[in-house]
Amino acid sequence: MSARGPAVDRLLALDGLPALAVPAGEADRARELAARHGLVREHGVDLADPLITRVERFAAERDRPAVADRTRSLSYAELAVQARRLAALLEGAGVEPGTVVGVGGGRCAAVVAAFLAIELVGALYVPADETWPAGRVRDVLDQAGASVLVAVDEGGDAPALLEGAAAAGCRVLRAADAAGLEPWAGEPRLPGLDRPRYVLFTSGSTGRPKGAVVEHQGMVNHLWAKIVDLGLTGDDAVAFTAPLGFDISIWQMLSPLLVGGRVEVVGDGVAHDPVAFARAVDERGITVVELVPTMVRHLLDDLPGGPESGLAGLRWMIATGEELPAELARRWLAAMPHARLLNAYGPTECSDDVTHHTVTAGDLDLLRLPIGTPVVNARLHVLRECGDGTWTACDVGETGELFVGGVAVGRGYLGDGERTREAFYRDPFGPSPTGRLYRTGDAVRLLPAGAGGEDRPTLQYLGRVDRQVKISGVRMELGEIEAVLQRHPGVRAAAVVAHEYPAR
Repeated sequence: MSARGPAVDRLLALDGLPALAVPAGEADRARELAARHGLVREHGVDLADPLITRVERFAAERDRPAVADRTRSLSYAELAVQARRLAALLEGAGVEPGTVVGVGGGRCAAVVAAFLAIELVGALYVPADETWPAGRVRDVLDQAGASVLVAVDEGGDAPALLEGAAAAGCRVLRAADAAGLEPWAGEPRLPGLDRPRYVLFTSGSTGRPKGAVVEHQGMVNHLWAKIVDLGLTGDDAVAFTAPLGFDISIWQMLSPLLVGGRVEVVGDGVAHDPVAFARAVDERGITVVELVPTMVRHLLDDLPGGPESGLAGLRWMIATGEELPAELARRWLAAMPHARLLNAYGPTECSDDVTHHTVTAGDLDLLRLPIGTPVVNARLHVLRECGDGTWTACDVGETGELFVGGVAVGRGYLGDGERTREAFYRDPFGPSPTGRLYRTGDAVRLLPAGAGGEDRPTLQYLGRVDRQVKISGVRMELGEIEAVLQRHPGVRAAAVVAHEYPAR
């Protein structure tokens, strides 16, 4: 175990959060507006069922392919055995409930098994991507208080990964070393729905990343949100394309396993080549893909013979990570009428996406596409700050800042009470499963029913209210870049701005 103690001991308690200033009577009005405009979506989800339990259930009922990468394919039974062997490796290394386990390397089947193993022993997952420099690996593992790092690459570990782990005082375990172990025979250690399940590090304005902690209930709810809204079944194959440090990687590698579907791991060499990627989608029977709009544009531009020459089996294209332009949506709908286009929005701090919107031709007359309506069990509020520091709820047509409540809201930033108090509040609009409210920093407008063909009000994203930007889907704080530049002895002061060039 890390000398710094269990990660849960370094999280801010609910009573340590500030209260959102809401005038008397305004909380009732805000609740009424949210309910009237469809910003609260209740849906029954079994949040207590461990992922490994469902994997083993499918293995026993009718074994089938579960996850495949470029070197191998694992059935549900093989995935469950590998997860339990990795759990035995972790327990032998002294991993206990509440501690943080790093998983380092590239996307592969072993990452999925490692996540399930970490769930089994009741630890927290924190990824370290193989492309990160050693300093980033060190910062993430050190801030997380990771006791061990599971290296998943069989063909040799990235030197920066090992260097960063050593600098963080993190013991390295190789996933391949679990092959000869007896599978761990215990029951999954999930004593409560509010147990933290993973930590993902996002950009921070101080020059150091900040670790957003997501609870078990928030994670599982989001996995089911994707299943419900995409209609995922055992016949689906989801492309696992996201870097390990990107929040969408969680649902891409886990949601299909809840319904008996397949996870198809796509490496960077293929994922970054539109022609090779389209070929992989067709050859591997992939039905659901999630990409940043920039990559969607390349896919439409570069397919030989046009988009109609490939992607015949695709059911859904999900656009995420950056704003989806209406012009790009128009091209997709025209070229790929058989594959529905989903505009997804959500912060890492709230278990990933909190809104979904299926784009239709009716949306294309809007200057900016809607980001949609809440995913299952999300509670959204559009609020405007008054001159006296209090907040009031916005009605249809008004612009405000988006706040997220409900089961999706995470626990805050690991070991960083100051930044947690800047973004998380006690929810005055409860009752809520978490009691927390997250301030997104995003300006939105609630469009009236009928806008874009929707039969109910829908949210429209208008931009950031602070200096955070997204570049190729990666969230960045300009202040973080400035802080890093100013560490150099030859730099006295630095200012960073983002300039948007027109699409070619």
